[in-house]
Amino acid sequence: MYQHILLPTDGSEGFAAAADHAAAVAERFDATVHVLSVADTRNRFESPSSGLSSQAWDEAEHERAEAAVEDAVAALPDGVAVETHVVEGVPKTAILDAVDDIGVDLVIMGTHGRTGIDHYLIGSVAEKVVRKSPVPVMTVRLDEY
Repeated sequence: MYQHILLPTDGSEGFAAAADHAAAVAERFDATVHVLSVADTRNRFESPSSGLSSQAWDEAEHERAEAAVEDAVAALPDGVAVETHVVEGVPKTAILDAVDDIGVDLVIMGTHGRTGIDHYLIGSVAEKVVRKSPVPVMTVRLDEY
């Protein structure tokens, strides 16, 4: 039923909860887990007062995304087939693009469960992916672990 599972991560605490679910599904269906992290390009800026150039921001984001992928792979048990992907872009768009580009059957991703003003101001990548994904999306509350 599921051959390719997308497991997006931003390196958030509690990610092990989503990794546990992805591993269980992958083991059950002998599927490959595609770990994806997005180097977010939305916050590129150049400001003399900040001390960061656009290039420095991009490098820092890419390093964060690489570390998130490495941590995610380490959270998955041995024996689960894993492929890794680090891309640049806007997280919700990059995740939805990966669904098509990789040809995944299922997305398993964490959500922080923000409500109220935090949800309004920060938004929810998971919610946007759920609404637009052409494949099923399993969300896992990261703060439950």
